[in-house]
Amino acid sequence: MPLSGINVLDLTRVVSGPFCTMMLADFGAEVIKVESFGGDPSRVTGITGHGENPYFVNLNRSKRSIVANLKTEDGREIIHRLVKWADVLVENFRPGVMERLGLGYDQLKEINPRLIYAAVSGFGKTGPYKDRPAFDFIAQAVSGFMSLNGSEDMAPLRVGIPISDTIAGLYTAFGILAALQARGRTGEGQEVQCAMVDGLISMFTFATGAFFATGKLPPRNGNDHMVVSPYGLFQASDGPIAIAPSTQQTWLNLCQALETEELVSDSRFDTAEKRRENRAAINDLVSARIQTKTKADWIDILNRVGVPCGPINNLEEVFDDPQVLHQEMSIESPQPTGPVKMTGFPVKMDATPAKVHRPSPQFGGHTAEVLGEIGYDDAEIARLIKENTVKTWDGKIDGERR
Repeated sequence: MPLSGINVLDLTRVVSGPFCTMMLADFGAEVIKVESFGGDPSRVTGITGHGENPYFVNLNRSKRSIVANLKTEDGREIIHRLVKWADVLVENFRPGVMERLGLGYDQLKEINPRLIYAAVSGFGKTGPYKDRPAFDFIAQAVSGFMSLNGSEDMAPLRVGIPISDTIAGLYTAFGILAALQARGRTGEGQEVQCAMVDGLISMFTFATGAFFATGKLPPRNGNDHMVVSPYGLFQASDGPIAIAPSTQQTWLNLCQALETEELVSDSRFDTAEKRRENRAAINDLVSARIQTKTKADWIDILNRVGVPCGPINNLEEVFDDPQVLHQEMSIESPQPTGPVKMTGFPVKMDATPAKVHRPSPQFGGHTAEVLGEIGYDDAEIARLIKENTVKTWDGKIDGERR
């Protein structure tokens, strides 16, 4: 696999860090997840009754888990030994926590100068907000992301998934791969930092382009596009469809498909700028035609002439969609209590594809195994367990453990 031979020490929890290390594990990195005695909160978030939490299983597939108390000298010694083994360390504590534990980058690079030390935070390692707690909702608000989402007749709106966490995790994985490439030339590791707020700001594209060019705040356009028109949701006879003719040619194709060729020469709509200025009028004209047929009819007609369009699927419809099924975007992890469904791999590689190469770990399921690999003998492991420096799996799945 592409990352076979890359060893990752994962000191992360919840979403942003585990999402990063999940992607590294998907492509073959050996990931050892270090959990505190309380465990990763995502093990139990949303669980009802007994069983493993699909939320945790998805984010931690193919990893191994050890449980250690990093506030003890022996616990920190375990991390020091693992750092000698590791190519990469990933953490998502608030800035300063790792330094106070004696496990910051400047301290650990003395043990392993080749170490890539990657940290995910809410606002960044330095600056006036570095000590503030951050969650996805806060990052969406502070970054300006919410100011661009929704429509002008409603309050700013968050996206319903933890987008700042996953984007930060994605960027951190990208930074790690870039740092590994640099290490291949220099032989030296380095520190990689990614902030949730920064990740969202980087995604604004035409919104920041327009703001920097004019100094004017872009409006919240709902399902309309900030630049392109017509664009958005249109009601067919049996429900809405999304239509996005974003170029001049697809606008011409839309007019052909709607049998409204007269709009091509209409002076209100003959340029992209005019179509944007006359958005309400053009939306009314397109809506009047879309209402005459069903969603399925229009999706077939528009796709045949090259106009991007599609249904508004809910998750049940998504995971029953023939294209999604073909792309294997629903997979299973072979957990002890039976297969657990999760989302699949978005990056497809023909020679070295991503895969789940071991189940998501039980709490402390590999503690003794990993300690043995880094030089602890059975007597030392027994002592560490007795002194509550480490924990091993008690044989209960997460839903039973708590």
